[in-house]
Amino acid sequence: MTLFFPSHAETAPPVTSTVMGMTTSASVPTESEGAIAHGGTVTDRLVDANAQYAAAFTDPGMDARPVLQVAVVACMDARLDLHKALGLQLGDCHTIRNAGGVVTDDVIRSLTISQRALGTRSVVLIHHTGCGLESLTEEFRHDLEMEVGQRPAWAVEAFRDVEQDVRQSMQRVRTSPFLLHTDDVRGFVFDVKSGLLREIDPA
Repeated sequence: MTLFFPSHAETAPPVTSTVMGMTTSASVPTESEGAIAHGGTVTDRLVDANAQYAAAFTDPGMDARPVLQVAVVACMDARLDLHKALGLQLGDCHTIRNAGGVVTDDVIRSLTISQRALGTRSVVLIHHTGCGLESLTEEFRHDLEMEVGQRPAWAVEAFRDVEQDVRQSMQRVRTSPFLLHTDDVRGFVFDVKSGLLREIDPA
């Protein structure tokens, strides 16, 4: 199945489930090239990088409303470069990320604001292969309680079957009473080895 994303100028090539790309930290300069080599921290390196970015920055004059009217919910995994993997440009979409890319109450909060205040209509959900949540259980919360003396109010949302968890996330979006647009909700698993998306049948 193919997703068609028009660009800001005319039209962009279709984004399909067979031509996705990604980058990882392997393509980023090593720490010896950044502030860490001079006794700084990782945050110092990021601040230095921002200064260079800002020096050449030009206000794009964009509205806060995403051009493509789409919100992407994905895992926070550092191997996922969503904009490159989906052929997106600055201003195209909202990206909402958390551990596992699962649809929690806070994701519903963000999607509700995204749709009702900022005009998005489509929702794309992206889990991925080799997710860290597949190796956790709800015992993680118990361990935290034993360590700090307080049980977390949130669920770990761990899973064993990534496809089934994508289906569950799609269902949570489609049945939320707060969302205006639930007719275009699609879910995928991103392969971190190949960079390809595989669409998940919601049935």
